[in-house]
Amino acid sequence: MTTAREWVAGARLRTLPAAAAPVLVGTGAAAQLDEANLGRAALALGVALALQVGVNYANDYSDGIRGTDVDRVGPLRLTASGAASPRAVRAAAFLSFAVAGLLGLALVVVTSQWFLLAVGAFAIAAAWTYTGGRSPYGYRGLGEVGVFVFFGLVAVLGTTWTQALELPWTAWVGAVAVGLLACALLMVNNLRDVPTDALVGKRTLAVRLGEYKARRVYAAFVLVPVALGAVCVFAAPWALLVLPLFAPAGILAGVVLLGARGRALVPVLAGTGMLELGFGVLLGLGLAI
Repeated sequence: MTTAREWVAGARLRTLPAAAAPVLVGTGAAAQLDEANLGRAALALGVALALQVGVNYANDYSDGIRGTDVDRVGPLRLTASGAASPRAVRAAAFLSFAVAGLLGLALVVVTSQWFLLAVGAFAIAAAWTYTGGRSPYGYRGLGEVGVFVFFGLVAVLGTTWTQALELPWTAWVGAVAVGLLACALLMVNNLRDVPTDALVGKRTLAVRLGEYKARRVYAAFVLVPVALGAVCVFAAPWALLVLPLFAPAGILAGVVLLGARGRALVPVLAGTGMLELGFGVLLGLGLAI
């Protein structure tokens, strides 16, 4: 029997800031227009969290049945470790996607923005085909593209649109910044797994670039978003709240640039998630004030 603790570990809670941050920034952009709606924001947050958990279980299942996770560093993987059957993990992924779909449908109904049904369908399809299906795009170095689009642009802009029915330029800048931070989270995760991924033919962007370039790309992914957040000062002076984040972003970049690898990157992964969450809180607040 798979324990509750093992299911929680498989859900990979450290990645959930990637789901919360875009909703915070998107809601802040809506508040800047005096159109924030906490009920709709809560629905958007539910969709984002359920999708993130679904992605994590889907990756666990797909990588596990391919043998990608047999020898890896990092948190427990349910399928590869045998802690849960592949069928059970796949069911957990589908259940999470179903919850995301139902919450998304509720958001569409209350906003009457029916085109978002198609956006949601594409998001779920992208979540599954990242490592699932016959030709997963995550195995071809396109994972960061999917993360940037769906956990950056779509998540932030969708949150703002469902509340304000318009998209100020600050929402676009925030969406790009959050998307880059989400890419940083994926990059450091894949950087940790470069040796094992390369052996099994999983050609992530980190594998394609090689460790030297991947480490520098990660540094850009964590530093550029803080600068982008500060640009929003021209529309919302309190956006300067993000400036102190240069310190933790610089520390994380420094650790990676100095060559941390393997288990030493696990705290960096957690720190990157907290950096993204902090960015979402501070920029969202800065836009709302």
